[in-house]
Amino acid sequence: MSYVLDILKRDNKLFFSDLNMECKSSSTSSDTTLIADFTEYNPLHNGHFHCMKTAKGMFPNALFVAIVPGLFERSGRGIPYILPREIRAEIAISAGADIVVEGPPMGIMGSGQYSLCLSKMFKNLNTDYIPRGYKPKEGFDEILKRINMGHHIAPKPYKIVDKTEHKTILKDKLEEDNYVIVSFSNSLSKIGFDYKDKFIFVERIEGVSGTLIRESIQKDNFDGVLDMMPSKTIEVLKREIKKDGIIYGIRDVESILNTANTFTLDELTALNMFNEKLAKNIVDNRYYETLEELEKSILHGFSSHFHQRILSILENPIPKQTISQYIEKYPSNIRVLGYKNKEVLEKFIKKVNNENISLL
Repeated sequence: MSYVLDILKRDNKLFFSDLNMECKSSSTSSDTTLIADFTEYNPLHNGHFHCMKTAKGMFPNALFVAIVPGLFERSGRGIPYILPREIRAEIAISAGADIVVEGPPMGIMGSGQYSLCLSKMFKNLNTDYIPRGYKPKEGFDEILKRINMGHHIAPKPYKIVDKTEHKTILKDKLEEDNYVIVSFSNSLSKIGFDYKDKFIFVERIEGVSGTLIRESIQKDNFDGVLDMMPSKTIEVLKREIKKDGIIYGIRDVESILNTANTFTLDELTALNMFNEKLAKNIVDNRYYETLEELEKSILHGFSSHFHQRILSILENPIPKQTISQYIEKYPSNIRVLGYKNKEVLEKFIKKVNNENISLL
């Protein structure tokens, strides 16, 4: 538990350091081709490796940059990651990534907020190609084709629209992986990033189960998932289990309960993703002695993971106004989590459009 507390305290300092940092954009000239992929690597499995290998095979001389989220170690679902990002970066480098940089703090943001941050990161990296895994679905090929034509594709309730041609191109909901592609391209359009012919769409491979992988980690028994992950991933997972370095499901319960029990109605309402109705329900039903008691007062949200995301926000209670300021400046600093060697690091520094580059 002290390990998780140390991470959260460190990341809180990093968040406000980035928030207060002066942005320094640069105009660079480099003939280096840069492939950037956003992936949680939670943990890195054969699906991730297949996508990376496909992109690297198409552009073998390019720098492959993995953007691995980041501060507070909570996923877009609000759930603690299996491994801290430094360890996830180590595995990514072993699998073939040249550089790993820190992505946005997903767990304390709404999906639109971190999608916008990601888009700004891709623009700052001066990205040439973006590999993305997708699941085949009737009608989705047309969406992918239009995205690679550079059209502004946007998700709407129960439909997908081509805003370039003012046309509905799909009347249906998308699965999560495919929705992420559309949402991401929508955010790229909003910031004016030209992604025409930049996406490398890679069909997802079969036979990989995140649920089975997580169960194997909790049981410390990898017999049933040996063919789902690269050997390096399994090696590092076993090492971290022995070191008690797995952080999956571990929260700072004391801080969560303290926020829920002591913040005023106005202070809770001011938190990211909160509204007055949710804040009032928490205030009206306190005091809480356990997370289970608190979760009963968290109203249903727009997704099945809403409760977990609210717990992450209570764990790291940053006002929505501060989050907005952070997004406005993002990425004020590009934090490198790992790199293959000094030569690729130097190429990376010359390629990106940001003078603030640091090592974690």
